[in-house]
Amino acid sequence: MAGVAWAAEVGPFFALRTGPASGDPGEQGYARIGEAYRLTGESAVGGEGAAAPLLRGRVEAVAASLGTDEPRVAASLAFQGLAARVWSLALGPAALSGAVFDLRPDQLWWNPARTAPDDLWWPGPPRVMGEPGGLAGQLADAAYAHLTPLHRAVGRAYRVSDRLLWGNAASALVGSLRVLHDWCRARGLDEAGERAVAVARAQFGYPPLCDAGELTTAPLAFRRRTCCLYYRVPGGGLCGDCVLRR
Repeated sequence: MAGVAWAAEVGPFFALRTGPASGDPGEQGYARIGEAYRLTGESAVGGEGAAAPLLRGRVEAVAASLGTDEPRVAASLAFQGLAARVWSLALGPAALSGAVFDLRPDQLWWNPARTAPDDLWWPGPPRVMGEPGGLAGQLADAAYAHLTPLHRAVGRAYRVSDRLLWGNAASALVGSLRVLHDWCRARGLDEAGERAVAVARAQFGYPPLCDAGELTTAPLAFRRRTCCLYYRVPGGGLCGDCVLRR
């Protein structure tokens, strides 16, 4: 629990609302986040299906916020935002306390209408993941429990390519790493900062991120091999790690 509280000091993306429910979470606008990862109307032979209402509402909100009428663009950026949240929740405690928490999708509550940290709620003390796999392996297990089904749902419902979405996940991880690493360095927590770099860098040694881009650590930089489509947002331009940058 101390790891969760400490990570919250890094910033809202690293924070998690915890504590017992003071009423029905559903009446407060929360739903199990795993519900967002399901497809509706998917055929038994692997038809694409449609986004669940929880995910569709998020994508529509992102589209309205960015002023885009392209659902595929909004879906890509909604995925990247959720990926950054998931990575941050795993990476912060991993670096600062040497523990990763098992925030399972079927037990983590999400209110997409709220902003971090109140968007995600774990009613009770989070459980620390077990030792097998080491810290980098635990980080991957915790994150991909969310990212894999979310990747599938967004890809099928909005026809966004697999490579693009995993590029988004890689970019989100590096973004979280950069914030955490800078925070640690500013407070003289060099060991925690280096641990963050080590466990994040390990994710690029294996699928699905091994082909997503190139991460360098001296200085910390990343160049992805795909584009998140942000350039299609009115006035969007290119991101700093975009493959389209020369």
